[in-house]
Amino acid sequence: VSYADEELVAVPLGQLTEVVLFGNIGLTTPAIDACLAGEIEVIFLTADGDYRGRLAGMPTPHVPLRRAQYARADDPAFVLAMAQGFVQAKLAHERALLLRHNRDRQDPQIAAAAEQIGAGIASAGRKTTLPALRGAEGAATAAYFGGLRRLLGAAWRFERRARRPPPDPINAMLSLAYTLLGEAAAGAVQAVGLDPYLGFLHDVAYGRPALGLDLLEEFRPVADGVVLWCCNSGQVTPDDFSPGPAARPVVLSDAGRRRFLTAYETRMEQAFTHPLRGLRYPLRGCLVEQARQIADRIRAGDAGYTGMGFR
Repeated sequence: VSYADEELVAVPLGQLTEVVLFGNIGLTTPAIDACLAGEIEVIFLTADGDYRGRLAGMPTPHVPLRRAQYARADDPAFVLAMAQGFVQAKLAHERALLLRHNRDRQDPQIAAAAEQIGAGIASAGRKTTLPALRGAEGAATAAYFGGLRRLLGAAWRFERRARRPPPDPINAMLSLAYTLLGEAAAGAVQAVGLDPYLGFLHDVAYGRPALGLDLLEEFRPVADGVVLWCCNSGQVTPDDFSPGPAARPVVLSDAGRRRFLTAYETRMEQAFTHPLRGLRYPLRGCLVEQARQIADRIRAGDAGYTGMGFR
């Protein structure tokens, strides 16, 4: 990496799995060739973290798997069961995050939010339509963010989850982390041979990686945990943000972004034991293994989804 002919940092290609570029930054043709040859994804974001596009190699030649995916998507019972699995895994992780952080606090409002999420998990399993399932998910997740708000200091002034554009520092960090995780999830489902644009929980919409978003759901609390740690440890402070224009109400400083991305990457390299494989993988590897689970279920016609069981 260089700036004005000055080398800032050198990293062996063998140590790279992903390159994220913010703002008006380019790659030389040899660098592009090296990334493609090494199967290193390059993600392009705007200066404020909005997704622009990605550079990736050729899609995997898994025609039979994709045909099975399209066929399963036409089976309402299969679609509902898969969607229920995604929602229940997400809510279980949200509940686990609140309970873990509330062990010492013993905040009754956080405990109540966790209880409401638990009820949402049970309710999700009883829903018979996708709109009803999404409604249960929305109510439980609203309770979750109410609990999450109490884990943050008053200086952050976080009220609720909001986006397009994020109106405050917490929402700005959440959106940035979700964008990065979402790209990793879309890459994972593509890596195992699935069509990232045909999902089960999320409707098909032009240009939206619906299956990548399905896989993302369980991992969203990973991003929330990174934001919590950055805020409560002082890695990022309210002073790292400044007011911006209407399209971008809050702006994270370059130094704050670097610290946040360092925290995010550290978390993504943390190892977990995969519940189905019985092996330990970095979090990025867990995304791929969960995508592989989806592929296995599509092949077998075994609808459902086993979450990571984060604690």
